[in-house]
Amino acid sequence: MKILNFGSINIDHTYSLPHFVQAGETISSTSFEKNIGGKGLNQSISMAKAGLEVYHAGVISNQEKDFVFNEINKYNIKTDYIKYSDNPNGHAVIQVEESGQNCIILYSGTNGEVTKEYIDEVFNNFKKGDFCVLQNEISNLDYIFKKCSEKQMKIIFNPSPWTDKLKELFKYHIEYILVNEVEAMQISGFKEPEKSLEYFKNTYPNMKVVLTLGKDGVIYQDKENKIHHPIFDIPVVDTTAAGDTFTGYFIYGICNNMDIKDILRLCSAASAIAVSRKGATCSIPLKHEVDEFLEKIK
Repeated sequence: MKILNFGSINIDHTYSLPHFVQAGETISSTSFEKNIGGKGLNQSISMAKAGLEVYHAGVISNQEKDFVFNEINKYNIKTDYIKYSDNPNGHAVIQVEESGQNCIILYSGTNGEVTKEYIDEVFNNFKKGDFCVLQNEISNLDYIFKKCSEKQMKIIFNPSPWTDKLKELFKYHIEYILVNEVEAMQISGFKEPEKSLEYFKNTYPNMKVVLTLGKDGVIYQDKENKIHHPIFDIPVVDTTAAGDTFTGYFIYGICNNMDIKDILRLCSAASAIAVSRKGATCSIPLKHEVDEFLEKIK
């Protein structure tokens, strides 16, 4: 069983601010950092830090490849299927205010250069039963879903950022969907998490749903089970990588056939550690750090 993450590769430009910039306002940043990012690459790094072998596919700019690979190589991610372009790289402008909350502007750049021909080349290396992890920051996502279906690969989907066109992809079998409460509302039309979960169960009964609820924890739902796990309440510094950390550790759990209650506990601990640190990929903990955290709070 192999894990393919076909996702974005961004350069994050992160600015720490007293508060988010308002219309017409000019404000000085208290700090600036340049890091690799993108939901795709963040999730690959999270999986790798958890201890999984993951193949990342995506497009990077030749101008940024040295910077990107200097970082990727720290995590032993398989980069056999990464493609190169002479165009500007995808990037994000991230504001982080003092409370730890963030807001993000995305420029797709090379993430919009994922072609059908390139997708075909990548999928030649995968087969039935392999996992494919997907988000919504690259082009030709519908074609990737089609290839996954043809190959009978297991799809793990984090539909972020959400657009209504993504609902067309729900005709394919999605093994797991991971959403936050805003994305769940956008998909279901219901603001209340319980009603969103009811919508998923009635409309997509075979889809296993992981619904993260911020300070209210997480709910997992499949045909037979609905399981809630609270957060580990520790001081928040930066929430940028919380969701991607959770996703990576969740995939670690299912790939290792862990009980779902233990998976949710593991993911919640990993996310708690991530939000207690500044930055995106650098805030994602290693597996031994999560184990030590859980041992201390027994």
